[in-house]
Amino acid sequence: MPGYVIGNFVVYSVINAFTPGPGNILALNTVTNYGWKKGTPLFFGIFSGYYVVQMICAVFVYGVSTFLPNMLGVMKYVGAAYIFWLAVHIAIGRPDEEGGERSASFWKGFMLQLVNVKIYLFGITALTGYVTNYSTSFPVLVFFEFVIATIGTIATSAWIGTGLAIQKVYRKHYRLINIILAVILLECMV
Repeated sequence: MPGYVIGNFVVYSVINAFTPGPGNILALNTVTNYGWKKGTPLFFGIFSGYYVVQMICAVFVYGVSTFLPNMLGVMKYVGAAYIFWLAVHIAIGRPDEEGGERSASFWKGFMLQLVNVKIYLFGITALTGYVTNYSTSFPVLVFFEFVIATIGTIATSAWIGTGLAIQKVYRKHYRLINIILAVILLECMV
């Protein structure tokens, strides 16, 4: 594979991973509401889900096209409903009070990624647009999906860092920020 193709793949992956999406928005909102410690299970759920979804994409591109297309069609609507649910809860949410018992769950983050159509399209598009012209071997496809998931995890971590940085501002203006985040999530849903 030529170096310029790998470079284009990396640029595409970084841009796609850092743009607002359901996982990034939920991570930002969770850290501003709950803080790092209580949000950690959700973050690990998002990260784990990212890797699982990218491995699913590798299998899909490798040849399971008779099973996954129908599932992706259904997942589009399940994902949209879940993102809508998240947007509503973000819009009406309040910051966690000091000493509160609420926390974000691993499964909430993991399930979000399983229905996150953005990262399925990201993984499939990256492979078919940059990799499959040079190799369709399963190990190569898995390697590039692993790279995508790692870039996505780094991007989500940057969103978490942003949330930590704005946490004090958020606590003062949480209603406005929550509405903005909910609107961005609704845009992702559409």
